[in-house]
Amino acid sequence: MILVTGGLGFIGSHTVRALLDLGEGCVLVQRRAAEVPADLADERVAVERADVTDLAALLDVGTRHEITGIVHLAGSMPWPPGGDEPVEATREAIGGLLNIFEAARTWGVPRVGVASTIGVYSGVAGAGALREDMPLPLTSPHVIPRFKKIGELLGEHLSAATGIEVVDYRISGIWGPREPHGALFFAAPALIHAAARGTEPDLSPLHGTAHAEDALDLCYVKDCGRAIALLQLADRLDHRTYNVASGRATSNAEIIAAIRNVVPDAKVDLPTGGRGGASYLDISRIHRDTGYRPAYDTERAVAEYIGWLRAGNAR
Repeated sequence: MILVTGGLGFIGSHTVRALLDLGEGCVLVQRRAAEVPADLADERVAVERADVTDLAALLDVGTRHEITGIVHLAGSMPWPPGGDEPVEATREAIGGLLNIFEAARTWGVPRVGVASTIGVYSGVAGAGALREDMPLPLTSPHVIPRFKKIGELLGEHLSAATGIEVVDYRISGIWGPREPHGALFFAAPALIHAAARGTEPDLSPLHGTAHAEDALDLCYVKDCGRAIALLQLADRLDHRTYNVASGRATSNAEIIAAIRNVVPDAKVDLPTGGRGGASYLDISRIHRDTGYRPAYDTERAVAEYIGWLRAGNAR
């Protein structure tokens, strides 16, 4: 069975669904109690409540299940950023990642996948395709890419030291059903919620900086989950770092146009004045090694996401 940390979360639950569809059973490890989504009920799914920072509790999961792979999607960074105990929070964040590798070594797991982020490319000069072999700056403007870079380096070291195959997922902007953050990083989720509910979009987390031209590599969460599942189950991978993305930049204007196809009177206009020419993640590597291609274009994703919310789902 594949152990998925954060398996009841946003990306985690869709990754589990994709693993199940590919014939794998899953063990979902979650820090807090959470409801199992209906689409995962009555499947080959076991839910274990354990904190990855507690090595004994994590190892105990392996006494009840035969773990053959690990997909580590739970957070591995100090939280909240800038808290009162930054040293202890950092120790816990790095300790949780080390515990995952200790568990993999104890259980004889051959491959561990670890979530990274598009944010590691921040500071890379120029627009266009961002490739996994590009040199990255050592600095990062935000705690998330900062610790994902640390995690990638730790994974490289531990892979060489233990023989465990470590695969980093550099995940782009993900949106779709169960998205928990709203417009924390980009506007698309708030635009969709507004269209589905007939309200104005709440763009306050972006401090009013959303513009029609703003663009990002947006990947629908079901495509993201399937990409991760394919990487975990591939017979052979030729690299240890993969972009998990749509492979193109999607602008807010494109999202708005797709929304208007479903909800013509949606109140989702944004001002112009943003910057075009956004970068995006090159996905040729993951396509070569797994056959992955996104199944959702913007129109299909928007229509499904609005339908999901209109069916009574809160997020």
